[in-house]
Parts: sequence; structure tokens; C-alpha cells
Amino acid sequence: MIEKNNVLEKKPKTSRLPLTLYKFQKNRRALFGFIVLVIIFIIAVFALDPWGHPLLAPYNPYGHLPTSERLDRRAEKPSAQHLLGLDELGRDLLSRIMVGCRISITIGFVSVSIALIFGMFIGSISGYFGKWVDHLLMRIIDIMMAFPAFLLALMIIAILGPSLQNAMVAIGIALIPVYARLTRGQVISIKENDYVEAARMVGARDWRIILLHILPNATAPLIVQSTLNFASAILSAAALGYLGLGAQPPTPEWGVMLSDGRLYLLAGATHLSLFPGLAIMITVLAFNLVGDGLRDAFDPRMVSE
Repeated sequence: MIEKNNVLEKKPKTSRLPLTLYKFQKNRRALFGFIVLVIIFIIAVFALDPWGHPLLAPYNPYGHLPTSERLDRRAEKPSAQHLLGLDELGRDLLSRIMVGCRISITIGFVSVSIALIFGMFIGSISGYFGKWVDHLLMRIIDIMMAFPAFLLALMIIAILGPSLQNAMVAIGIALIPVYARLTRGQVISIKENDYVEAARMVGARDWRIILLHILPNATAPLIVQSTLNFASAILSAAALGYLGLGAQPPTPEWGVMLSDGRLYLLAGATHLSLFPGLAIMITVLAFNLVGDGLRDAFDPRMVSE
């Protein structure tokens, strides 16, 4: 008789991406935040058509009524015709908030992209090459981190001048140290792995090793940090707009709307500040919920067997 060899059956390894998605969708708070973000992104994309005409937005955010009628109806309270009321110049508040979604999402995307690209570049060089390069770059990052991010953004705005574009650049620069430090730590940890040593042994260039072998394995914490910083960028842009250093009127940016509405609080027109403030709160909360969910989903210590 031919005896069959006993083969130990090994449990197949579960792919990381499906497991991460499974853990994320089991997190109800993260899933709720994701649904809210999907709705916000849909509003941001389809609020206006490519020619600037209202699509999802019920009215033109810059004014759909004749000037005389708008001024007569300014700060009008919510009604069946205007669900969130009219602003201080008689413009539909709901339409302006919906268009403001597009502006806030753009601010978050541009600011985080600037910080991510430059932060990854600095952190990769610093962590991989080490020695004097690491000391020089990290001292520059330390100087930047000596200032609170918002204060650093204010200093940059003071140099560049107040505008929406400059606000995005200033916020992006202020967030660079976060990504530089995070990337450096990941690179230092990953570059000692066997597959990186094997790539060096076969003659792979340094930049090829960084781009193809190190950074792809450092994406998880960077994705989580980007999601959380998306919320920070939107909040910082709203704060700059509130101070008059970000977007300028008549741009329907939430911080500007909040600033303009505060002048009418004592007159009883609380809706002018209430609804833009709620829009900021809901968006920032949704991004934070998704960021926390992604952090838990990427954490290998939370893998359920």
C-alpha cells in the first residue's frame, strides 16, 4: 500500500484589502460618516452644471432675484420657497451652502495634496539617507513645528495676501511637517526589511527602492492622516474665511458666510450663521469618523481571527 503523506493544510492568508474593507464596513460610525461624505461629494459635483447654472442647487447662489427685490427681502427667514431662508443680500442660503460644498472639498483636496506630496518627499529623503541629510531636514521641520499650524498659515497668508488660492497654499505648507515626520518614521522602519535589502543586492537604484518598495508599504498611516487632515484643512479655511483672510465675497465659502451672518445675530437672523456653521460641523465630523474608522481598519492588532 502506498501511504498518503499527511499534508498540513494551511489556512489561506486573507488579502489585506478585503479584510480592511470588511472591518471598515463593520464600524457603524465610520460607515455613517462615509455615507454623509458621499452625499457631500455628490452635492459638490452636481450643485452647478459646467456653465455655472443651478443643477442640484435650487437657485443661483449669486442672486436669482432682481436687486431691488433682493434688498427688500434680505435676511428673510426659512420658508417653503427658500428652505434655509435668504442671506443678508437676499440670496438663497441653501444654494450658497450647496455650492460651498464644492469650495470646501476643493480646499481640502488641494491643501492635503500639497502637504502630502512635499511631506512624503522630505520624509522619504530624510528617513532613507539619514546622517546629515536627516539632521538638516528634520531641523527645518522642527522650526516649522515650533509654530501652531494655524498660526503658520496666518503668517504665510500675511506674506502672500488674502485669497482662496493663497489660503489653500498656506494650509498645505502648514501641514507639511505632519507628513514629513510620519513618512520618515515609516521609511526608517521599512528600509531594514529583507525585501528592501534584496532590492539593493540586485542593484536597484535608491529612488526605485523608495518609490516601488518602501512608500507603497507606508500608505496606510498616510491615508488615515490625509482623511483627518482633510477635516483640519476645511476647518482652517473656514477660520481664515471668517477672519477675512481666505475666500473673499461674493464667494459662497462657509467661513465667509459665517462671518457675514454674525452681524445679524442680534437682529434675529440666526439662520445666517446657524446653517453655514452646521455645514462645517457635519462635514468635519464625517471626515473624522471616516478617519477613525480607517485607522481601526488598518490596525493589524484589531484583526479578528
